[in-house]
Amino acid sequence: MTDSPQTQQPRRRHRWLGDLRLALMLLTRLPLPAGRSMSAPGAGDVARAAWIFPLIGILVGLCGGGIFMVASSLGLGISSATLLAMGSQILLTGALHEDGLADMADGFGGGRSRERKLDIMRDSRIGTYGVIALVLAFSLRFSALQELASNLLPISDEVDEMISHNAAITVALVLSGALSRAAMAMAWYLLPAARSDGLAASSGTVPFGAALAAVLLAVAIAILLLPGLGFVIVCATVAVLTFAVALIAYWQIRGHTGDVLGAIQQVTEIGALLAISITTLAV
Repeated sequence: MTDSPQTQQPRRRHRWLGDLRLALMLLTRLPLPAGRSMSAPGAGDVARAAWIFPLIGILVGLCGGGIFMVASSLGLGISSATLLAMGSQILLTGALHEDGLADMADGFGGGRSRERKLDIMRDSRIGTYGVIALVLAFSLRFSALQELASNLLPISDEVDEMISHNAAITVALVLSGALSRAAMAMAWYLLPAARSDGLAASSGTVPFGAALAAVLLAVAIAILLLPGLGFVIVCATVAVLTFAVALIAYWQIRGHTGDVLGAIQQVTEIGALLAISITTLAV
């Protein structure tokens, strides 16, 4: 006996809302209220929810863009507004991805064997390689956003000037947020779990359909926000960086961990921001 369309539609909506809730719980630090009908997620539920990761990227990007807009309207300069926007995104995500980047840098840089690399990545302490990776990541993100805003400033009207660079920063943060989280979903699908325990292993394997849906969703957003040659450049940059980091992870530890996925998010987000800045200069 099959369910009627009237019954299937509420179930699909409930499943989508459940996936959104799981993605928010995994990728942000938002204090979500307890759902009355929300049961404990199964082993594959979190991985299945990877299709909706780009929407979380949109949310984080809008948060950063909104803070930049408020700071600019209050008279703060581009540098201060950019730092506040970056800080708001880190607060929203709990520095989850930055922590992954630092751990992966420490593990891959300081470990000689696969087992040692995994042990270092699990250590909560940060080492030299992790510090260097974070400094480079923050510096590149800051410079890309600052250059993007500065390149749009030489226009006649002061109000149009504010609107233009506010919109540019918001578009850049939304687009890079969506694409980088689709990259996480694709890498999660492509790479096996590097260890039998841990968050990545216990969350299951991303189905091909979920990974493809995440990519298509992010690409659709990119087409809407950055049509033409810019779309091609940014998407190609993210794709190349995703596969490059995934190959390095497979070579180093034979798979993925939560730290690897976080590092992929950071690398592809920075790559997208730099590519967006380049396309702006070319226009």
